[in-house]
Amino acid sequence: MPDIKLNSPAEDVTTYIANCPAKVQEVLEKLRSTIQKAAPEAEELISYKMPAYKYHGMLVYFAAFKNHIGFYATPTGHKKFEKELAPYKQGKGSVQFPLDQPLPFPLIAKIVKFRMQENLLNFQNKENSKR
Repeated sequence: MPDIKLNSPAEDVTTYIANCPAKVQEVLEKLRSTIQKAAPEAEELISYKMPAYKYHGMLVYFAAFKNHIGFYATPTGHKKFEKELAPYKQGKGSVQFPLDQPLPFPLIAKIVKFRMQENLLNFQNKENSKR
């Protein structure tokens, strides 16, 4: 079992990734970069002890585990892409990308962009209803 310090509180995403084994760090850095490119305006933070991204509300989270990367795009992100995510083990609002397989980075980027559009639309609708 890799020495992933999941319960060690990380103050930032860089520290979170640094607490993972080198092989996992590479995957997490590419995941982080994919999310940042898809959502350049998003704020990066730690939430629920996981790396998270926020843009007019929470977009996505990810976490490293022994055999997989957990990816959390809230139920809407998973529902919209259920066909593309079908090959992966899932829970309500979560998907597991096995560490022994390449992560589907183009799909992750599509999910992040979808969540950004969704959050922006929800934000704009709330603003319009205040008027």
